Amino acid sequence: MIIPVRCFTCGAVIGDKWEEFARRVARGEDPGKVLDSLGITRYCCRRMILSHVELIDEILRYEKPQEPRYR
Repeated sequence: MIIPVRCFTCGAVIGDKWEEFARRVARGEDPGKVLDSLGITRYCCRRMILSHVELIDEILRYEKPQEPRYR
């Protein structure tokens, strides 16, 4: 869904690094080296980034549009 702001295990802030990580990996850089350069060294934080799956666009396709309550 949406990347958590903090690591579930240690509480370090990781949410602000997701966009940079995703952009650099999409360009073909090695994910391990990208995590190192972003300063994500703990394996719990690396797990949070590496195992994240961006599903929000898939879920929003099934959302029913809201009808106005009052006209």
